[in-house]
Amino acid sequence: MSKQFAFDLRLARKKSGLMQRDVAQLLGVAQATLSDLENGRYRPSIEHICTLSLIYGRNFEQFFAEILGEAREQLRGRITEISHIGSQGADGLRREATLQKLEERLAAEEGSDEMG
Repeated sequence: MSKQFAFDLRLARKKSGLMQRDVAQLLGVAQATLSDLENGRYRPSIEHICTLSLIYGRNFEQFFAEILGEAREQLRGRITEISHIGSQGADGLRREATLQKLEERLAAEEGSDEMG
């Protein structure tokens, strides 16, 4: 987990005026778990992400842009490892089209991240 995400999470809590124990109770976790989140030692579950977005009034992509960016980067690396020599026939064509669309989407999202 990156230090920037942990910093943003801590900053959002402080701006909200909530204490760690308040947010921990709202999340349904121990205060130590929230501390680990805010210090980058623990990656939040999807349930935690959704709940934190609701608590702080931020949409998922805005609040977790850094995590999404990391996921995009990892996916771009993994997609190059997939053999583009696939099976023949309709399934092979669909597979290639799906991989191509994924690459295009990732490239478009990267471009919009750099502009925003």
